[in-house]
Amino acid sequence: MNEKEAEEGTVAVMPKQDLSWIPVFFKKRVCTTFVEDSFSNGGLCQCGATRDFHPSVALGDYFSTAIVCHWDSTQHSSEQPTDAYGELEFAGAGKRHSYFLRFSSTTDPSRVFDFMREHWKLRQPNLVVSVVGGEGRSKVKSWVRDVLKQGLVKAAQSTGAWIITAGLREGIGRCVGEAVRDHAPAVSSATFNKVVPIGIAPWGLVHNRQQLVNPEGSFPAKYFVQNATRDSWCLDNNYKAFLLVDDGTVGRKGGEVSFRGRLEDHISRQRPGSASIEIPVLNMLISGETSMVEALDTSLMNSMPWLVLAGSGGLANLVSDIVENVQSASVPVLGAEKEEGTPNVELRERIATKVKKYFPSERDMDKLVDKVLSIYQKKDLISIYHAEGADDFDTVMLKVLVQASKQRVSVTTNPYVDELKLAVTWNRVDIAKSELFNGNIDWKYEDIEDSMTDALMNNKPQFVRLFIDNGLNILDYLSYGRLEDLYNSISDTSLAGTLLQHLLDERKNESSDQTCRVSVYEVCQLLEDLLGEVCQPFYKSVLKVDPASTRRKALKKVCAVLKEDCRYRKVMCKHPWLCLFLWAVLQNHSEMAIFCWEMCGESVLTALGGCKLLRELSKLEIETEAKLSMKELAMKFECMAHDVFSTCYQTKASYSYKLLIRKSHLWGDATCLKMAMAADARFFFSHDGVQSLLSQIWWGDMERGTELWKLVLTMIIPPLLYTNLIDFKKAENAEESVMAPPSSATDCHYGETVFSFADIKHHEGDHEDSNNIRRLTKGTAINSQSKKWPFWVSRWKQYWYAPVSSFIGNLVMYFIFLFLYAYVLLVDFKQPPPEGPAVSEYVLYFWVFTIVCEEIRETFIVGSKTFSQRLMLYVQDVWNKFDVLAISLFIAGLCCRMFSWSFNMGRGILCVDYMVFTLRLIHIFAIHRQLGPKIIILGKMIKDAFFFLFFLAVWLSAYGVANQALLYQYDPSPDRAFRRVLYRPYLHIFGQIPVEEIDILG
Repeated sequence: MNEKEAEEGTVAVMPKQDLSWIPVFFKKRVCTTFVEDSFSNGGLCQCGATRDFHPSVALGDYFSTAIVCHWDSTQHSSEQPTDAYGELEFAGAGKRHSYFLRFSSTTDPSRVFDFMREHWKLRQPNLVVSVVGGEGRSKVKSWVRDVLKQGLVKAAQSTGAWIITAGLREGIGRCVGEAVRDHAPAVSSATFNKVVPIGIAPWGLVHNRQQLVNPEGSFPAKYFVQNATRDSWCLDNNYKAFLLVDDGTVGRKGGEVSFRGRLEDHISRQRPGSASIEIPVLNMLISGETSMVEALDTSLMNSMPWLVLAGSGGLANLVSDIVENVQSASVPVLGAEKEEGTPNVELRERIATKVKKYFPSERDMDKLVDKVLSIYQKKDLISIYHAEGADDFDTVMLKVLVQASKQRVSVTTNPYVDELKLAVTWNRVDIAKSELFNGNIDWKYEDIEDSMTDALMNNKPQFVRLFIDNGLNILDYLSYGRLEDLYNSISDTSLAGTLLQHLLDERKNESSDQTCRVSVYEVCQLLEDLLGEVCQPFYKSVLKVDPASTRRKALKKVCAVLKEDCRYRKVMCKHPWLCLFLWAVLQNHSEMAIFCWEMCGESVLTALGGCKLLRELSKLEIETEAKLSMKELAMKFECMAHDVFSTCYQTKASYSYKLLIRKSHLWGDATCLKMAMAADARFFFSHDGVQSLLSQIWWGDMERGTELWKLVLTMIIPPLLYTNLIDFKKAENAEESVMAPPSSATDCHYGETVFSFADIKHHEGDHEDSNNIRRLTKGTAINSQSKKWPFWVSRWKQYWYAPVSSFIGNLVMYFIFLFLYAYVLLVDFKQPPPEGPAVSEYVLYFWVFTIVCEEIRETFIVGSKTFSQRLMLYVQDVWNKFDVLAISLFIAGLCCRMFSWSFNMGRGILCVDYMVFTLRLIHIFAIHRQLGPKIIILGKMIKDAFFFLFFLAVWLSAYGVANQALLYQYDPSPDRAFRRVLYRPYLHIFGQIPVEEIDILG
């Protein structure tokens, strides 16, 4: 059963052999000694079962049973393997199944709790509310049922709570079940399943319990409920799970009280998820009988808080009356003889009066008064709830639990810290705002530090925003050690957790340390794998690793650093919001990532970076739902980058251009344009401002809109460059277009400004020619920094360093290459040596050699990735595969044409290779405004056409084989038979039937 099924409330059917271990760990109790009940005339045992129900062993020793006057569960019963467990289907009550388990009353509660979490897959609670009460449903007041429905269940839904009752269709248990049922249509299924109602009932009291008995387990057990309109001791179908406590009795109440108290005490010592506090347990008293006084007193001794509904009747009225109205007697005078701890006589008389008022017919009044007096002495753990109170029920529960926590912890730096931790655990930011951060409490950093960690680890961005708004300085909070803790809190089942664990395993194999945990090195490697060469690696400087070192050397260096005292973990993160943004994006936490983006600098670049990460993660994600959410969040970040840049462009266009092309130290010298290209942010590129900048870069210093024929003519006749044939921008216009904005606070994140299109695409670094990249300093124009060149040199550079000139020059030279290739094949393709090759063919060989050098440079020299990573990146481009195919065919044809025996084969290979080189023009013309979209459309159409060609091949082969077999019984030539099977059916499609096949007799 997976987590998704658990959230949807479904139950997975498990194979029976997988559950054979349950009877070994869980036992039932069977009465082994018949102790006669004096009121039954010898027909019943004090356990409640008849004489016939007991085994012969229990009836054998009459002498021993005659001496025993009181039946005891531990002494007079024995444990045997349980015979009732599995799934429960209520007949006629829908398809929803519940879980059930019968076990001994002496079972360790930790074993039961682990069984519920690990086998039943119940969500670990943030709160446990244990509801106890007395009378049947008819005596429960209507306002109490409203409190259960509007208060308890709603609060449990908002906090993710377990509600524990008896789970039977009688009394308060039935009211709680109806409240859960009636609340279900008002909320979504995911929200409703946060409420987990659990019934803890005595096995011997459950009606029709024999329907649950099956030694091999029931999957499911059919359970029929009788008298559904009246109260009964049947199990309630509105509960998720049933714990059936067996103390060996039959038809007796109270057998589950002891185990229920121990289970609640055990749960109160557990922690929900990565929270910094234990799971709070709140007991709720509604009405009640005198038999519950002892359980109430025992629970208070264990420091369990109680919430009593005043006015609900019975024991609840008595407890609320003595807590609110009975005052302790004055301190006795000095010297009075009084033993320490002895209750005051006057106080006892007041309590006795109250007890007689509410329970006048009680037989053992003195014992009851002593118990109530013991309860009164622990009244600090008791809170009274009035229906007419102004506070919401969940706020009241929060205050009750905080008051109880103050009783447990005597010294705290801030009495409201526990209340804040509970609010974070319950994800109730509204309570935190109204009750804790209303301006009346002086919060210190150490008070909210742990709560901030809880909010981050449990993905609660509203609390993170609340803490930041109320004075928490993120620069003092986020250290590299705490950042590693955040990454280690990522679930191993998530994609990011899986990738980090894979990288961690590599380090474990290198260091032979199996106890190491995720460090910033694994995070660095993961980000480098996802971002590629868009920016410099993150966190390597923290670990004192050279960014240019190979992965193997970096791993050895990191292993050596991590074996030391790791002082870097105490260092505060230089850019904490960016670190948190990356952490949130890797987990696909949308709200947290957007909040961190709002707080982080570089809004446009950061949004594009998140878009790039999410799209790379979506390629690795297997689950469809997670993949779609990643793509949706990536598109949202792209839209945010578009909107922010649009605002900047409308404010100042020249500044917005600078925003796109400036290197950011925050993102490892990346630029917005480079990040957008890596993220395939087409919507961002469609912005008018981005298109305008690209056009300026494309045309360089030439005026936009220069006719193409002028560029080509100038390329053919270079002296025309120094005439007025081509218009160039004036110096003042160029200076105005690239003037740097004034220095601001955000400039600390920026580095150099890059204006070369080639540098934007490849970003090879500062070692490039200074003529390719024009760099600006803050507040200065380009002319004040560049060297003064002669007119003929500067005009030559202005023309040839414009990307449009380089592109057209490359295109013209490629056409010349194709013309030379065609000339060699058609006119000047001579015989093998010594007669050939011709001079033109040698020129062709040299030209292809330059193409090979360019491919080698592009593959193995450009970039900082490893050899395998660069090779994989090169192969991903389909046009690179075309280049490899063209070069390979050319080399093969060249080798074959050098020998007489393979000359014709070589010529044929070179002819085919010419076709491949010619197809390369499609990629070159893809940037054309009119041809580009049509080329893309044609490419998609060809992909779809292959499916139709596949069906055509199936039909042709079927028809061809049948046609050949029917017309020609035997053909000794396999070549001719193969041609008739495939080629002739293809001609028949177009109506071309050979003359010899026409039946002239017909």
